[in-house]
Parts: sequence; C-alpha cells; structure tokens
Amino acid sequence: MGIDPGTNILGFGVVLADKRKAHYVDMGVVDLRKKKDHFEKLEAIFSEVGALIERYRPHDLSIESPFYGKNVQVMLKLGRAQGVAIAAALSKGVPVFEYAPRKAKMAITGVGSASKEQVSLILQKTLGVEFEPRFLDASDALALAMCHFYQLTNPLLSDSASTDWKSFVASNPERVR
Repeated sequence: MGIDPGTNILGFGVVLADKRKAHYVDMGVVDLRKKKDHFEKLEAIFSEVGALIERYRPHDLSIESPFYGKNVQVMLKLGRAQGVAIAAALSKGVPVFEYAPRKAKMAITGVGSASKEQVSLILQKTLGVEFEPRFLDASDALALAMCHFYQLTNPLLSDSASTDWKSFVASNPERVR
C-alpha cells in the first residue's frame, strides 16, 4: 500500500504483488478539506489510514518522505500528516518504507522530475487500468506502492544481491532459462 500524505487530500494506492508482477487493487483519496481544525485532520488521517490497513491488510506501507519546500508551515503540517499515517501503520504492525518523490517518479517513469500526469499515464499503461486525472494524489500513492514493489523485486537492490553471475544463477534458478 502506498500513501501520499496531505492535510487536505491524502492519496492511497494498493497493489497485489506476486514474485514478478504487481496487480492493481484500488486507489482513492481521503478528502480532509471540510475539516477546519488541523488536529481534527490529524485524527482523521490516523483513523482513515488505520481503516484502509484493516480493509486491505497490506504487508508493507510505502509513504512519501518529506521534501524541502519554501513554506516552513506547510512542511510542518505535511510532516505531521506523514507522522500520523506512519503511526497508524505501526500501530497495526505494518512495516513502513519511505521514498522521496523523485525516487518514486524515477521508478515509474525513468525521470525523477516527471509530472504527476506522466506518472499517472505510465501507471495506467503498466497496470492495465484507467483512472481519472482528478485522482493525481491517488496515482502518486500508487506510484509509491509500485516503487516499493520494484525495490523488493530488483535483485540488484537487495541485501543478498550477488556480485557475479554464478552466484546470481544459484540464488535465482527460476529467473534463468
């Protein structure tokens, strides 16, 4: 499961992964704009992320890491939203993995500065689904879930990555034809 934290719109995306492929399950947004009090929004984030975890029972939660911005107040609010989402996952026993926005974009499009629209389009092609452009926060969350899937399935990125072909073949016989 991927979470794109926000204090107005929180995106979520869920994929089901087997050893070689990720399959689209669901995506959406939690609209927090009607809640005026910041602490009420944080409570809703905790509750909603917890409910999503109960519903989908993810093995992992990937979340967007904070990024530097010019407005310190906005960064603080986003950091709080992220922290509450992380706390919700940890309270349910779900491990959390952080990815920078540029890393997720790079994993999906090959370009770290790709637009949200480009990420969405490539996700639609990769997963074989269509979704509306109004769900860009949700597609960002889906990109985080896919980024994590790619991290888990790339033998060159794992701790046990082999440094020679003989070791790789011995460790991955199903990948050799």
